[in-house]
Amino acid sequence: MMEKRINAGRNASKKRPDKVSPSDGPIRLNRYIANSGVCSRREADELISRGLVSVNGKVVTDMGTKVSRDDKVTYQGKKLEPDKKVYILLNKPKGYVTTVKDPHAEFTVLDLVKDATGERIYPVGRLDKSTMGVLLLTNDGDLTGKLTHPKYGVKKVYHVFLDREVTRADMEKIVAGVELDDCTISADAISYPEPEDRTQVGIEIHSGQNRVVRRIFEKMGYEVRKLDRVYFAGLTKKNLPRGKWRHLSLKEINMLKRGMFK
Repeated sequence: MMEKRINAGRNASKKRPDKVSPSDGPIRLNRYIANSGVCSRREADELISRGLVSVNGKVVTDMGTKVSRDDKVTYQGKKLEPDKKVYILLNKPKGYVTTVKDPHAEFTVLDLVKDATGERIYPVGRLDKSTMGVLLLTNDGDLTGKLTHPKYGVKKVYHVFLDREVTRADMEKIVAGVELDDCTISADAISYPEPEDRTQVGIEIHSGQNRVVRRIFEKMGYEVRKLDRVYFAGLTKKNLPRGKWRHLSLKEINMLKRGMFK
C-alpha cells in the first residue's frame, strides 16, 4: 500500500472523560443540551448565545450557566430531556439518504432503524444516496460533534469500484493531493484490494467533506460505479449484512467516547 507519513500520535492515546448526567449534579447548559441529542456542545454554545435556549422560563445567554435535573430547559419552545444514549451501527444500502427529513426522498436511513429504539436518533455525518456502508446513528450530540469535527481527524476507509483501471501514477497523485474546487485533498493511503482487478481501490482518508471520494476520482477522470465505506472511526461492517443494523457494544461505545477511534 502506498501511503504518506501520518502523525501516529495524533489524539490516539488521549482519553476523554465519559459523559456526565444531570443526576450527578449541576452541569453546564451546553452539555445538558448535547446530552439531549440536539447538537454538539460547541453548537449548543451558539444556540445559547443567540438567545434560543430558556431555563425555567427565562432566556439564558450566559454560556457558563449550570443546570440540574430539576430545571426546565427549553429550545424553540420544546422541553429538553437528557435521553438514554443509543448507538446504532447500520450497513447502509444504496438508495437511502442520510438526512433526517427530505420531502424529495423516497427512503431515509431512519426507515431502516425505526424498530431499533424509541429514542430519536440521527446519522453521524453523511453518506450520499448512492454510497453504501458503515453509518453510525445516535442521540449523543457530544459524541457526534467529535466524530464530525475536522480537528479529530476521524479515519474512514472506502472500497471504490471504477469504470477503468487506476494507474499507479494516479494513485501517487491522490496521495500527494488532488486540487478540488474549494481545497486540496490527499488520501492517507490507497491500494488495490484485489491485485488482479485494478478497477478497484481501497482508499483511507480523514476528510469529512461531502462526496469527497467521488470528487477526487471525478477530478482524475474516473467514473465511480460503486462506493462502499468499510470503516468509520474504528467501526466496520463485519458480520453485518447490507441493510441491517446492530447496537454498539459497551467496548465500542467506550472506544468512541475516549477518542480511541483512529
